[in-house]
Amino acid sequence: MRIQRSASVAATLVLAALPILATGVTASGGADAQAARERAEHNRIVDYWTPARVRAAVPRDFVIESTGHIVPKAKPGGGGSGTGASWPNGTGKVYKATGKVLFTMGGSQYVCSGTALSNSRGGTDGVVITAGHCAYDETAHAFATNWLFVPQFDSSPTFTCANTAFGCWTAKALVVHNGFASAGGFNNQAVQYDWSFAVVGGGGKTSGANVDLDTAVGNFAKQDTEMSLNTVASAFGYPAAGKYHGNDLIYCQGPTTRDANAGTNNYKLACNMTGGSSGGPWFSGFDASGNAGTIRSLNSYGYSGQSFMYGPIFNGNTTSTSNAANTANSNTIVN
Repeated sequence: MRIQRSASVAATLVLAALPILATGVTASGGADAQAARERAEHNRIVDYWTPARVRAAVPRDFVIESTGHIVPKAKPGGGGSGTGASWPNGTGKVYKATGKVLFTMGGSQYVCSGTALSNSRGGTDGVVITAGHCAYDETAHAFATNWLFVPQFDSSPTFTCANTAFGCWTAKALVVHNGFASAGGFNNQAVQYDWSFAVVGGGGKTSGANVDLDTAVGNFAKQDTEMSLNTVASAFGYPAAGKYHGNDLIYCQGPTTRDANAGTNNYKLACNMTGGSSGGPWFSGFDASGNAGTIRSLNSYGYSGQSFMYGPIFNGNTTSTSNAANTANSNTIVN
């Protein structure tokens, strides 16, 4: 696995023949300075998301028309007789760990969905899984900025972190696979790699909060092997287009088949969730308690006039990407 990291400028001062005690103080000072920079950036992102910007955020979802044309900022499903329903308030870990994602691309504000993912970061760091197109602009070849996660948005759908159920967590690194980053557009290649992992530091309701995401809301594990045909999947998200308003956690459940178009072979699930649900998790082994289940895919795209959601097949490339997120401290593209 080869990893590319985004360019950064760093200055290093090398001091020779210092006593051991002085060296320890220098290292501690460097760690403290890094923590201060990360906290300042967290606060900047939280302050950026004013109520007006949150309300103005639009879904960065994609629908594929019969001509093959990709339409951005549209609902991924076509409405109609899909199986979307409101998840019961307060039920299970999925209610807490699934949330709303906000980010900026090309000067515009967007909204997606995401979930706290099990990880080996340590400390107060956590990882959120979402769609690749909710972290990286595959056309402009640029990472999203001002990336923010609000878990359990459903129970307190307000527009300031201090008034949400648990507060907000911001990304200090976004990790995607080169299969998505090099696609040049949301095309047949991109949809097969449409996953990403956001490394978040400590968060919470106040600027001084440094709460671990996993401690606050729990997390779910994922499995990077292909589901067999007709495996029952449960998909979740915060759809914000059409009949939905982005404030309610919605789920669909049913057997998975495959996308017969364009040779993607991605998963297909009957579901009428709309724009804003991109990045929301697909579980196998889910039950009514809301606590069981393993993430096997996520909401990615749809076709015009259909009431189906499509998601990528997790595989070894997904594993490589999430493994990189366990150590990344800057935006990273995994080859």
